[in-house]
Amino acid sequence: MVKSIQSQSFSEDTAGNRRKWRPGGSILALLFLLAAFLPAAACSKKEAAAERAASAPRPAVPVTVASVVQKTIPVELHAIGAGEAYSTVAVKSMINGEITKVNFTQGQFVKKGELLFKIDSRPYEAALKQAEANLARDLAQQKNAEEEARRSANLYAQGIVPQQQADQMKANADALAASAGADRAAIENVKVQLSYCSIYSPIEGRTGSLLIYPGNVVKANDTTSLVIINQITPLFVTFSVPEQYLTEIKSRIGAGRMEVRVSIPGTAGNPIRGALSFIDNTVDSNTGTIRLKATFPNGDHQLWPGQFVNVILQLSSQPNTVVVPTPAIQTSQSGSFVFVVKDDLTVESRPVVVGRVLDGETSIDKGLEPGERVVTDGQLRLSPGAKVQIKSGV
Repeated sequence: MVKSIQSQSFSEDTAGNRRKWRPGGSILALLFLLAAFLPAAACSKKEAAAERAASAPRPAVPVTVASVVQKTIPVELHAIGAGEAYSTVAVKSMINGEITKVNFTQGQFVKKGELLFKIDSRPYEAALKQAEANLARDLAQQKNAEEEARRSANLYAQGIVPQQQADQMKANADALAASAGADRAAIENVKVQLSYCSIYSPIEGRTGSLLIYPGNVVKANDTTSLVIINQITPLFVTFSVPEQYLTEIKSRIGAGRMEVRVSIPGTAGNPIRGALSFIDNTVDSNTGTIRLKATFPNGDHQLWPGQFVNVILQLSSQPNTVVVPTPAIQTSQSGSFVFVVKDDLTVESRPVVVGRVLDGETSIDKGLEPGERVVTDGQLRLSPGAKVQIKSGV
């Protein structure tokens, strides 16, 4: 039988005796050394990688920039206004009668003098004929009385009849002449009543809902209107501004035309231009505002009575004002700031004092100089000292 021989290590003690040495002792020591060295080596590698990443140059941030400019800007007041008809007429009947015809459709634009309603005219035509007959009768009697008065005057001159008879004949002729005059007035009155049988539009405008339909009997100047017509060409826009601007508005409107611009919410396009035409005679003590009206030609009927619009009233102009695009303004806990692009294409965070906002631009009261460049897009990835790459702009 072959015996398996197991290798053993020996060592000598101080007495020279040989003793058996356990084979696992050096291996355990080596493992302890490796466990202590590996974490330290891994940490040193991570620190070195972090140092290399920190020392490596950061990529430039793509941004859009714009130049700070200096120009004259208008001083404006912004308000909410409402359209108001230039004039409104509630059409009513001036006579009693039955509506026989309506000559328009609801919501139709009508011209001044256009026929709207017809009222049954037969009673008034009959009254006119009767008045004309009365006039003819009285004219015939007047003519006869005048002849009798003339003859009586001749006979009195000859001494045939007394003066009393001659005076009586003259009085009869004068009375009949007066009756004929009353008949003429009656005829004119009936003609006026007859003219009211046709109702015409007193203004040019748009009709509203029809309130009285054919077949209904109307009364003279009844409480119920036949239809309401609004004149919308031109058209007023009514709005209110704080009373603190009243003195300046009065002086400006006295010196010339004050432009007013309005825009319809939710629509695109250029604002509609008009002129301030009315200042109310009383300040509203409850709100501390003064009511104003502006007149707009409104030839294209963009504005409508009762419609809400955004109103801009230009008071004056402010020259030499520093302005930047509004998207350049950023806000932090310490206030407003902008990123200024320096000549080496790095950015600087600079606090600014902002003024008014107008048509996508903001005036800067303090913090910027004309000619400097500010970032208008891409600020989220920026920090002071960051490198930038200009995509577009100036």
